[in-house]
Amino acid sequence: MAGECVGLDIGSSSIKAIVLKVGRKETRLVNFGIEPLPSQTIVDGAIMDQGAVVEAIGRLRTALGFRNKLCATAIAGHSVIVKKISLPPIGRDDLSEQIPLEAEQHIPFKRDEVDIDYQVVVPKNAKGQMEVILVAVKKEMIADTLQVIRDAKLQPVVVDVAAFCIQNAYEAGYGLSAAAEPVALIHIGNAITHVNILAGGISVFARDVTVGGAQFTEEIQRRLHVGHDEAEVFKWAWGEPGGGAVPALVGPVIEEIAESTAAKLQRSLDFFLASAPEVVLSRIYLSGGCARVATLVPLLARRSKVPVEILDPFKRTIIDAGKLDVAFVRTHAVEAAVAFGLALRKPGDGPA
Repeated sequence: MAGECVGLDIGSSSIKAIVLKVGRKETRLVNFGIEPLPSQTIVDGAIMDQGAVVEAIGRLRTALGFRNKLCATAIAGHSVIVKKISLPPIGRDDLSEQIPLEAEQHIPFKRDEVDIDYQVVVPKNAKGQMEVILVAVKKEMIADTLQVIRDAKLQPVVVDVAAFCIQNAYEAGYGLSAAAEPVALIHIGNAITHVNILAGGISVFARDVTVGGAQFTEEIQRRLHVGHDEAEVFKWAWGEPGGGAVPALVGPVIEEIAESTAAKLQRSLDFFLASAPEVVLSRIYLSGGCARVATLVPLLARRSKVPVEILDPFKRTIIDAGKLDVAFVRTHAVEAAVAFGLALRKPGDGPA
């Protein structure tokens, strides 16, 4: 049965954990929690302070009380390369031999520095070519991630790419028929944004962009001469009913950084769309903590000329009000997409 893993999303500002019970007719949320991380614990997906991550996982596990030690986790950042390549149709054995040779042409790392995986997404396209998603990740990043999970007394059994987790969450929440439409899934985290464009139910473009909520916080700190924690409070209080007193300068700062963020995201979309004129986006879905910045939705919609909405990974999931804090789940649903996608995985799905 799917959903046997704890979905453990180790982000740059917090760790999210989700436990699901996935049946034939329904999916139930068993547990969901978030544990913050000290600033600079994780930089560009790389773990800088392993002890802090281990302690945070331990606190989260204690708070949630989950007994399952098997977990699925994700990796992201500049050490992760995702490429879609085309090859002449060949057999499985020949493909496994060809992939390392192809990787050398597409991956900007030495072959012995990375672990490589691949998946055939289109056996034969209109041009008679086989389309393959090629993924390369630095071995050091994988080793560090697995080590902190093991040090936290959990057993990693699946390692995924964060951008693909968003796709899993989207398909579970909105259905495979919706996933067949050309859409862009954009998960805006604290330091890294995951972009995944789907067409015909498959990922045709995936990229991590170094933009996120930390830029808002840092600019508020710089201009208002306040500490990190106070800047965070101002960032989330701005524009919220009952958010408290916020200095007048916070609004213009947030609007300026939101405009810059929307421009960077649009450039990533344009980069792909320029090479695939046949793909016409029907909608953009935003997730991640930074998606809560209210001005991002209208700004990105204006730039892209495509409807933009917030992704709800729990859209088709049953939330037991007797066991869970529904208000907490709904408030933080936008942050849960990666962890939700991971929690759908099961042991044996991928290497770890």
